[in-house]
Amino acid sequence: MEKTTAKHMSTAQMTVTALMTAITCILAPMALPIPISPVPISLTNLVIFFMAYILGMKLSVASYVLYLLLGTVGLPVFSGFSGGVGKLLGPTGGYLIGFIFLAAIAGFFVEKFPAKIYMHVVGMIIGMAICYIFGTAWLAGQLGMSFVAALGVGVIPYLPGDTAKIIIAIIAGPQIRKAVSRFM
Repeated sequence: MEKTTAKHMSTAQMTVTALMTAITCILAPMALPIPISPVPISLTNLVIFFMAYILGMKLSVASYVLYLLLGTVGLPVFSGFSGGVGKLLGPTGGYLIGFIFLAAIAGFFVEKFPAKIYMHVVGMIIGMAICYIFGTAWLAGQLGMSFVAALGVGVIPYLPGDTAKIIIAIIAGPQIRKAVSRFM
């Protein structure tokens, strides 16, 4: 894929970036609440992993931030088909913001190490860890609990599923990237 600068973004890149934003808007609201946590199971991070393969670092961040802005102004694109500033400022808002770091870090690793799947995994794990830290600190502050207690409800239950999402992304992501790169 060609490099993207602030001055030059092809029509195809704009289209695919907008398409990934739309996919995020479609899949992110389809969240599954779990009784032990205020944080639902979401496909948002899986979409971001695919963004990393398709868009690289800068455009992944741009696509996700656009999604975040759409949700912040009230479109029902956040988990449970919700939207608005209240959702962003609520208990799960830290994870929503933390996904920006996931998009940047995973996108960077995929972009800088295109043929090294193990480095893609490293980037996804580091990105998720930063997202978890940011989201957990926010959750703890919002609910008046310790960081460790917030880890117990905001991270630990999601580790198996997030591991599965990384595995799905590293298997399908390179093929999707190859297919999409013909158009970009």
